[in-house]
Amino acid sequence: MTKRTSLKLTDERQLLLKRASEIVARDDLDDPPMSVVLDAALTHLVESRENLEDVRDQYPPQTVKDCCNTSVLGLRYRTAIESKWR
Repeated sequence: MTKRTSLKLTDERQLLLKRASEIVARDDLDDPPMSVVLDAALTHLVESRENLEDVRDQYPPQTVKDCCNTSVLGLRYRTAIESKWR
C-alpha cells in the first residue's frame, strides 16, 4: 500500500462513505467524522477476515460461503480466503 496525502472522493466513494456513516452514527442527529467512519470500515474488514478464518474449519464450506462471502472477502474452496477487492 502506498501512502497518499489526499483521497479522491468519487461519487461512488461518497455514496459508500455516506452509507457507512449511517451505520456508524449513534442516531439520526450524529454526523461522525470521516476518520471514524474509515477506522470502523477498516476494523470491520480485518475482523471479518479473522472471523472467516476462525469458522471455516468448523462448518461446511457452502455454509461459510453463504454466510460470509462479500464483494471484498470470500471463501475459495476449502483452502483459501481471498480478497476480491481490486
